[in-house]
Amino acid sequence: MAHLALDKKLIEQCRNFAIRIAQPVEKLIDTHTTVAIERAVLRLLGVEKAVFQGGGKSSGENSVQSIPEVNLIIEDLRREGALGNGVLHWFVNGMIQTKMPVQELATAVALRKVNLLKLEKAPQEAVRAKATELCMKAKDFLISQRELRDQHRKGQGKDKVKDPFDPEGKNGPLLYVIVATGNIYEDVIQAKAAAQAGADAIAVIRSTAQSLLDYVPHGATTEGFGGTYATQENFRIMRGALDEESKSLGRYIRLTNYCSGLCMPEIAALGAMERLDFLLNDAMYGILFRDINMKRTLIDQHFSRLIIALSRIVIHTGEDNYLTTADAIENGHQVLASQFINERFALHAHMTEDLMGLGHAQEMDPEHMNVFLLEIARAQMTRDIFPKAPIKFMPPTRHKCGDIFYSHLMDAMFNFVGVLTGQTIQLLGMATEAMHTPLLQDRWMSIKSAKYIFNGAKDLGKDIEYKPSGIIENWGAKVLQDTHAHLEMIEKKGLFKAIEERAFAEVKRTETGGKGHDGVIARAPDYLNPFFELL
Repeated sequence: MAHLALDKKLIEQCRNFAIRIAQPVEKLIDTHTTVAIERAVLRLLGVEKAVFQGGGKSSGENSVQSIPEVNLIIEDLRREGALGNGVLHWFVNGMIQTKMPVQELATAVALRKVNLLKLEKAPQEAVRAKATELCMKAKDFLISQRELRDQHRKGQGKDKVKDPFDPEGKNGPLLYVIVATGNIYEDVIQAKAAAQAGADAIAVIRSTAQSLLDYVPHGATTEGFGGTYATQENFRIMRGALDEESKSLGRYIRLTNYCSGLCMPEIAALGAMERLDFLLNDAMYGILFRDINMKRTLIDQHFSRLIIALSRIVIHTGEDNYLTTADAIENGHQVLASQFINERFALHAHMTEDLMGLGHAQEMDPEHMNVFLLEIARAQMTRDIFPKAPIKFMPPTRHKCGDIFYSHLMDAMFNFVGVLTGQTIQLLGMATEAMHTPLLQDRWMSIKSAKYIFNGAKDLGKDIEYKPSGIIENWGAKVLQDTHAHLEMIEKKGLFKAIEERAFAEVKRTETGGKGHDGVIARAPDYLNPFFELL
């Protein structure tokens, strides 16, 4: 594979900047929890029912209008100022005193038949021992689900399958497409059709603005907006459908969903429990593009990544969004700076490099002179700096218009850059991108075009070299130098202050502003959550 002659010392210094940028945030993470983390803890223990609004009953039936029991339990504790101890401090004591199993007690507390704060206190050692036992059982379940997923990837007996995943991009990019009907059952039909056309991974686009909901909708859903709600039951339905299709096709089909927003830790837990392969999970996306509080997002991303690391789910970070907001030529260094910071936070959560699907995108103005060379430079630079990461490459969207023929050509050039530079995961663009949800024929056409390019130029990257001090190499060097300066600035100001001063994507946020700030809780001295030690 051809490589750029990048300054290795500069790369090392960028990583050192990222370490120092992350350190104050890591101290914040280690001393705080959030309502979403505490809800995720209950979900990991097996609490999955909901209470219907106005009905007063708790049920496992499907309803977007129902309130999850975990929300009712955590909100009552938060309102009473008791959440700093951790939900397990109260909930496990409740199990000991009432002798109820997890789900039975959860339902009783959600319906306010049991008040956790008014029960007698069992010895702290007994509560901690029981909590550790429950968390260890939950961890074992996640490991068993991870192993079951991996068995499906390898295939068994007559159900032998081929797993096309190649983290280092040696065999060409993975064909990754989206479904977004709003109805999980229609999504299944479209996902199977995409797999039959050659797709390797299916992303179920999440319903518009679900990231701003401070709860996870319950059950199977059929009325999303611009996508389908991310719920445990929807994960289960799509995973089962793709397992079935994988056996039929003889090759494993990966499943992707979105692990961001106010319920980030819960989505990570549900994704791990239901055997997802990929989760979109970024350290700063929610801050910049959904105006979610800085502290809430950065604390939540850590716990979510602990779960993801254990389950060996590949994350996709969201740097591509920077380039749909700010100019891609002038601000490309912000993408690389964010990738270094995302890498640092992932390492803090025990993630290995082969799980870090760092994101970037082809979003430069197509009218710019030599834009194709500049896009190659940025793509190759990303591949070279993060050689073990399963890089995710996003298609052009910002400069697309109603001319579907020109859009299809832009996607073809994007696919050519992907195979040339050894990208791992290629989200295929659609001719009707930005006009409406892609139709079956759009997806088929995109897959057919990508397969032609990936096959026809499969080994081109191995057969060329970049001209020393040429346009491509010089642009890569410039972006790296700009990134170095940007990270140095962020380290001096601190991450929170830098974001407040528009360090990324020209977006301004404040430390105490944004949604979900009231859900950040300082841990009490006796805070109890064995998952932090076990994951």
